[in-house]
Amino acid sequence: MTEPALPHWLAWAREIQALAQNGLAFTNNEFDILRYNRLTEIAAEIAANHNSIHAGNWQEQFAAERGYATPKIDVRGAVVREGKILLVQERSDQRWCMPGGWADVGDLPSAMVVREVLEESGFEVSARKVIGVFDANRDGRPLNFFHAYKLIFWCELRGGEARASNETLAVDFFDFKHLPELSSSRTNERHLAEVRAHLLDPQRATAFD
Repeated sequence: MTEPALPHWLAWAREIQALAQNGLAFTNNEFDILRYNRLTEIAAEIAANHNSIHAGNWQEQFAAERGYATPKIDVRGAVVREGKILLVQERSDQRWCMPGGWADVGDLPSAMVVREVLEESGFEVSARKVIGVFDANRDGRPLNFFHAYKLIFWCELRGGEARASNETLAVDFFDFKHLPELSSSRTNERHLAEVRAHLLDPQRATAFD
């Protein structure tokens, strides 16, 4: 599979920010600290030039990242009922996606996706299988500035009922051939195609980038 190209500005800014963060994590030299802080400022200026967010806000966000820079983890639950996929409508962009979100420190990945599905949709599920592990920044619109991996779990429906949340406007099941407008940074056509492939072939191997 040919790897989709990242926008040059994003690849450069992300690498500069990660190098600066890693440098600050390991140095005690005051001159190196000044240099790494300046690299952080440059990364923020690049990001601000391509977004509506001010460079100072990017710097503040970068400063909150401590220690060695590693990818973030986004978990999503694939829940199918009578051949239809469970999607939630995000308040942030009014588009639809599989329920999920950023993984929390200390949680098992499987426990995290079960909780996210319940909180965002009102449905109780159990995680049964990892459908795929995707590079979230090389497939569709990037989640945000930081590099992220997306873990999609096959989840068995156990109970509950549709209920919106403080993050979601609506909850519904959709035919794979008649999908609403997707929140592509959270769920895109490739993710749903893989879910459907696992629905048709339960023995299908886990997909990964």
